[in-house]
Amino acid sequence: MKLEKFSQIEGTLELLSGLHIGAGNAEMKIGGIDTTVIRHPHTDLPYIPGSSIKGKIRSLLEWRAGVVIDTKGKPLSYGVYEKLDQDKKGDGLHILQLFGCGAGDKLSDEQAQALGPTRVSFWDCSLNEDWHRQAVEDKHLLLTEAKSENTINRITGEASHPRYTERVPAGAQFDFRMTLKQLSTDGDQVLHLLYNGLKLLEMDGLGGSGSRGYGKVRFSSLVMDRQDILPELASIQFTA
Repeated sequence: MKLEKFSQIEGTLELLSGLHIGAGNAEMKIGGIDTTVIRHPHTDLPYIPGSSIKGKIRSLLEWRAGVVIDTKGKPLSYGVYEKLDQDKKGDGLHILQLFGCGAGDKLSDEQAQALGPTRVSFWDCSLNEDWHRQAVEDKHLLLTEAKSENTINRITGEASHPRYTERVPAGAQFDFRMTLKQLSTDGDQVLHLLYNGLKLLEMDGLGGSGSRGYGKVRFSSLVMDRQDILPELASIQFTA
């Protein structure tokens, strides 16, 4: 097993709808926003944690591989992988190679050598500087919005229990970056699975309240080692 290539994938992640990735409020203010977005502690600008992207892509790939019931909703571990049906083991192995095992996994030397190191690393996504300059400094747009939601009585039509969620509005652009280790023992399946994960992210979304239309995203540019890979994503078709 040999590290043959260290690739960088980078591009622009654009919001098609408001995005909420919560920061966790230390205090509640009457009449204020109930859930705020996560912000960089130095710049106070919203950002997308790399852990959020990694976790969402892994979750979508595990659903696609049909292993979520086997894992009882937890991330796939090596112990569960060994018990998978044969038709699930291929994708299961590549998921472990891409994202790594859980902290509780105790691997033998032979098992660790078969998996190798975690292949992907995700960076935090900062606001694109050009977009930020044009949107805020030139057009005086807001970086976040307060989205109000209510519970509607099905009989009377009355709204009740108003709540306010802070979102980064549609149109915002973030710098996306990740790295991929490619080993001599890796086939095309590992890279293809990663492409599937990026495509699934576009089809599903990021952050909270996705079923209510939050967090729809798309890659408006995406290159690996300076080569455009958006056509690769566009060619992916998910069928039964």
